[in-house]
Amino acid sequence: MKVECDIKDVFEVTYSKLWREGLLLASVGLDGKYNAMAIGWGLIGRVWRDPIFMVAVRPTRYTHKLIEEINEFTVNVPGDCMEEIVNYCGTVSGRDYDKFKEVGLTAEKGKRVKSPIISECIAYYECKVIGKSKVIPDLLSSEVKRRYYLSENYHTLYFGRILSTIIEK
Repeated sequence: MKVECDIKDVFEVTYSKLWREGLLLASVGLDGKYNAMAIGWGLIGRVWRDPIFMVAVRPTRYTHKLIEEINEFTVNVPGDCMEEIVNYCGTVSGRDYDKFKEVGLTAEKGKRVKSPIISECIAYYECKVIGKSKVIPDLLSSEVKRRYYLSENYHTLYFGRILSTIIEK
């Protein structure tokens, strides 16, 4: 059963999964097509007096297009034994594949956003974009550029106000 909870109730498991196999960022486009992508970079905090989940998405990613269309997303915390699914969602494009169908994920209607939550996951954040910022190359160290941006495909940072936090009980 899914129940709303406080952010602190899912914070530890969220960061544990983020640092290991990653999380699943889900979105939906204006055409109603769902997508999920693996993320390994994200921050939970407080910005503009709001609880925020900040995610980094490269402009070349299909998910970037979807977030730009509806300004919402969900962050889904995978359960145990979902490493292969997370890996798959991080290696193929939603432009070319229906990832939900390919790996047997179930898209469930969100409570406060149009983007789906992924039923097989153990915790969920429903987020509304309230700000975004493009990574500015001139403000990065040469080491960061060399390690992460050889292709010069700089992320957009999306600041999502956390509207609800849900846990599987």
